[in-house]
Amino acid sequence: MLDIKALIQTMIEPLIEFPEDFEIKVVEGEEFTEYHLHLNPEDIGRVIGRRGRVIRSIRTIVYSIRQRGQKRSKIIVQDDATDQLEDE
Repeated sequence: MLDIKALIQTMIEPLIEFPEDFEIKVVEGEEFTEYHLHLNPEDIGRVIGRRGRVIRSIRTIVYSIRQRGQKRSKIIVQDDATDQLEDE
């Protein structure tokens, strides 16, 4: 079985300046497996890229490696500010 979390980590780590703040949380749903990327606010722009090109490319790779019968994947980019807003 493919380790999608490791694949995402391998693609993201070279892009960021604060790897100590990078974390991937996996949330299993009925239809999707969600990969929540928690990043330092300064790294979010690098991961998203101009007009979303970088994150779109990463999503395309992750979506394309899904095996038959496996749940679909979603990648969600989050930062500490987003988490604080959701908690309030």
